[in-house]
Amino acid sequence: MNISPVIFKSYDIRGIYPEELNEEAAYAIGRAYARRTGANQIVVGSDMRLSGPALKEQFIRGVTDEGANVVDVGLVPIDAVYFAVRKQNYPAGAMITASHNPKEYNGFKLPLPGIGWVRGEEIKTDVENLPPAAAERKGKVAAIDIMPDYIKHVLSFADLSNIKPLKIVVDAGNGMAGKVVPLLEPRLPIKIIPLNFELDGNFPAHPSNPLLPESQTQIRQAVMENKADGGVIFDGDTDRLFFIDERGEFVRADMTLLILAKEFLRREPGAGIVYNAICSKAVPEIIKEWGGRALRSKVGFVNVMETMAREQGIMGGELSAHYSFRDNGYADSGFIAWLILLELLSQSGGPLSAIVKEFQRYHKSDEINIKLTDREEAISKLKAKYADGQQENFDGLTVTYNDWWFNVRPSNTEPLLRITIETPNQAMTAEKQEEILKIIQAVI
Repeated sequence: MNISPVIFKSYDIRGIYPEELNEEAAYAIGRAYARRTGANQIVVGSDMRLSGPALKEQFIRGVTDEGANVVDVGLVPIDAVYFAVRKQNYPAGAMITASHNPKEYNGFKLPLPGIGWVRGEEIKTDVENLPPAAAERKGKVAAIDIMPDYIKHVLSFADLSNIKPLKIVVDAGNGMAGKVVPLLEPRLPIKIIPLNFELDGNFPAHPSNPLLPESQTQIRQAVMENKADGGVIFDGDTDRLFFIDERGEFVRADMTLLILAKEFLRREPGAGIVYNAICSKAVPEIIKEWGGRALRSKVGFVNVMETMAREQGIMGGELSAHYSFRDNGYADSGFIAWLILLELLSQSGGPLSAIVKEFQRYHKSDEINIKLTDREEAISKLKAKYADGQQENFDGLTVTYNDWWFNVRPSNTEPLLRITIETPNQAMTAEKQEEILKIIQAVI
């Protein structure tokens, strides 16, 4: 087999189709996953990416050639597969998706029961060492409609009677939200203004990544033009979502985490809330002020999930806008986060911008990404420059002073150094950013 090793990432499998990830790789991954899990049934779903049908067909062939049965749940959001595995007790699952990546990408996410997860880097060796012959007995394929049970599960997280008739713009981004939101809408008292609900793996409206400014232009305008109470924009497989306030302003994900945390601490006082290492320091401060346990995690939704389970947290989130919930099998779900925020916004008596303003204690830079080969050299120089600060190597390098902090960490998947800076005000953030970038640029 000629399978590109670059597709096997820290958390999942992902690559450009067909140059990196192709049908041959999908077949081998299906066989390897069946052998590694020993599962007699594997739930398989996919999103609307153009290469999905071809990769899914070969993945299923690989699974059944190893004697395992497949439960094909069709076109679904990622958390429907999580639901099948974590709540309906199927022994293994696979979702064919590249999440928010550009249209030429596709990939596999491989969740297991509990907090189990087969990472891409783990299955790489299994793929490389597959025996030439598969099992003599072939597995069978059965198609089921999981959506009615999944929708019921999602709706159980909010008290729908508390939701007021808000006007909300929803941008599905031509992704799976275009299938799910119409199933939720009849149960919700809100008025939805739909954008880009047609499933289309070409992503004609804008990129699938909601963090990109060009992805936000349309929804910002729609919120303002329709005098809406806010908006929500989903990525392709719907595990990530970002909110837009009534003024058309982007709401940073760690601020959304605090909004959700407040509700979960009301439901369960003293509960643990997981946040990642690059969230604003306002996040642990405010969680503690509310009587909760602030649980710090490394960046990455799998790390958030594992920390939540290990430390007995009730929910968690991170700057990339993954929000995970204990009662969702510790998995993330964009739709659960959306419904809870609708409930909170309805009860607040004020606009979303006012809720967010309460939590904005500091000025935080957007994450800066520098393409860099010798990332360790750059980190070493920063350690030396800021030796008088409190340093830790929890997730990359974090240096903390009384009035500001920064984090630099190597990307797990690309030759990038990622930089986050937080200070008391915009001027100081700009000053520290220039200072730090000058040190890094000297290494390039």
